[in-house]
Amino acid sequence: MSENSRQLWKRSANLPGRVPPFHLKNRKASSFHEFARNTSDAWNIEDDEVLHSSSSQTVKSSIAVEVIGSFKEKSCSQAIVINSISEGNSSFYKPPQKQQQQFPLRPIIPLVARISDQNASGAPPMTVREKTRLEKFRQLLSCSNTDLEELRKCSWPGIPREVRPTTWRLLSGYLPAHKERRKLTLQRKREEYFGFIEQYYDSRNEEHHKDTYRQIHIDIPRTNPLIPLFQQSLVQEIFERILFIWAIRHPASGYVQGINDLVTPFFVVFLTEHVEDDVENFDVGSLPKDILHSIEADSFWCMSKLLDGIQDNYTFAQPGIQKKVKALEELVSRIDDQVHCHFQKYEVEYLQFAFRWMNNLLMRELPLRCTIRLWDTYQAEPEGFSHFHLYVCAAFLIKWRKEIMDEDDFQGLLTLLQNLPTIHWGNEEIGLLLAEAYRLKYMFADAPNHYRR
Repeated sequence: MSENSRQLWKRSANLPGRVPPFHLKNRKASSFHEFARNTSDAWNIEDDEVLHSSSSQTVKSSIAVEVIGSFKEKSCSQAIVINSISEGNSSFYKPPQKQQQQFPLRPIIPLVARISDQNASGAPPMTVREKTRLEKFRQLLSCSNTDLEELRKCSWPGIPREVRPTTWRLLSGYLPAHKERRKLTLQRKREEYFGFIEQYYDSRNEEHHKDTYRQIHIDIPRTNPLIPLFQQSLVQEIFERILFIWAIRHPASGYVQGINDLVTPFFVVFLTEHVEDDVENFDVGSLPKDILHSIEADSFWCMSKLLDGIQDNYTFAQPGIQKKVKALEELVSRIDDQVHCHFQKYEVEYLQFAFRWMNNLLMRELPLRCTIRLWDTYQAEPEGFSHFHLYVCAAFLIKWRKEIMDEDDFQGLLTLLQNLPTIHWGNEEIGLLLAEAYRLKYMFADAPNHYRR
């Protein structure tokens, strides 16, 4: 197996809730059972079996070859997008003919992976209203005792980039509201984190922690593989330390695939505090060591605060996710019975696509710039990452109602739901999604019988 093939396979991690690579022997399957009968999959192939094999003989099925081929084709398509971006080409991306039949052509936004530019819908960089909002944030943050309730209200429709790092620290509960205590708190918490590094990080090679570290080490290169920032070895080392320390300090869950995604928004936001230009291609090695340490420690503590509220998503059997997926099914059955019955007709289980939505907080479904905007609201909303996320997922699903109803077989539905075309999304689309989610919450949150059969 070539090195390129090995790397492609490495990035194609089997994630819970994702349909494994498949090869249909006959026509399209119209239901799950027919799909299962006609499908040969590579679900049981282990990472080690593929990653560390010295020859292609290790893969005992021709299916793996076809899977790798499909990923090569996908990588080539993505390379076309990235090349057109780097050359400043704003023309339409033309996918292969097969994809053209599935989805309409969509414009590719210049700098599609660009993280700091969230005005992806063509809005002006800074309107008069936005300048007024920025000044309001600055006034709140400069108060001797910041009014957190007022800060949440201001943050719900989005936080200006200039004040987002401090606002996120405050809303997550990492920083105190009293301004005079903030500097000492940051100093103490950063020292505490690096004390954990000194105390625990060397144990990553010990027998009882070896599997945890190995899985983290495998997952890190898969995190946002199209954004150069996250492929830098220094950034990957930072992520490994953050995830390993969190895992051994939370033995009830330990490290679970998907947690690696949750570091990236915090890391990017705290990086923008020190980088004026776009960060996607920024060389973090050019930053002073003390700044890198502060970004790493702050990312760790804010991620920890987030996970404290959804830790049952990652404990044994992941009961939190199971409950949320079931709640989503019940909610959708009340919101749009036609979509719900359409899934039932073709035997599509919500767990088959929504597990990932809950496990990764929609991060695999949205561009990173959209995730950052979404998290502005999640941190402003009471129980945003746990409770409000359910209504966002419901609104997100119904957003694709027409495309869902147009699919008339199991395979087509799963392919759609796991590859929703959101690459062009920006602030406007996220704003509409959040507004619909809030409407659903207002209608159903205090009326549980509305979504109970």
